[in-house]
Amino acid sequence: MTVLLVHGDREYLREPGEELQTDLGVLDVPEDVTPGETLETHLGEPFEVRGLRGPDLFNHFERTGAPMMPRDVGLIVGHTGVAAGDRVLDAGTGTGVLSAYLGRMGAQVTTFEQDPEFAGVARENMELADVADAVDVRAGDVLDHLDDLGAFDVLTLDTADAADVVARAPDLLVPGGFVAVYSPFVEQTRETVEAAREVGLTDVRTLETIQRRMDFDERGSRPSTAGVGHTGYLTFGRRT
Repeated sequence: MTVLLVHGDREYLREPGEELQTDLGVLDVPEDVTPGETLETHLGEPFEVRGLRGPDLFNHFERTGAPMMPRDVGLIVGHTGVAAGDRVLDAGTGTGVLSAYLGRMGAQVTTFEQDPEFAGVARENMELADVADAVDVRAGDVLDHLDDLGAFDVLTLDTADAADVVARAPDLLVPGGFVAVYSPFVEQTRETVEAAREVGLTDVRTLETIQRRMDFDERGSRPSTAGVGHTGYLTFGRRT
């Protein structure tokens, strides 16, 4: 069980029995370490022990590109109702943030990543998230395997050819199942919407995901001018 050792704004991942060496001193992580404990280095500096949660995975996963933002994960969960016991087909694994979140919710996820090296990194990330039994990371193009996968409760897609998978959605989804597609570009989003409508998916809708952080200081309160609020477009549809 990997734990997070936190001191102020510093965070370190360690396994029970491992050692942490920093300028704050040396700390031995006990074999029976428990989240909620406070451990001290040999210099007396305290570190809080935390169990890993979703935002910690987003911050500490090995990255192979820009990971899906937590706000986008939340919209996918909220608009599809994905729940424990659901079968999810995911394509475009990348870093694996979405797959890890869904696996920790109790869903059984089959996810495809075209780059074999990226798929290897994603498997290591699933081990870190303790969901390797729930998330099956496969290297390859999902389009080459659609005839062999069976039916799913939810499809989640983050690939340039998502519209081609959506065109097969009626064969891949159980009745009432949902598809959720993340696209960084409007052109891909339009293709996805057209494919969803053509195959008869219902309640087809697209949301642009925009979020602004609030700043509070002695001068007053206002939305932050730093950072980019837009991440992409999420398209949803449902099989009848």
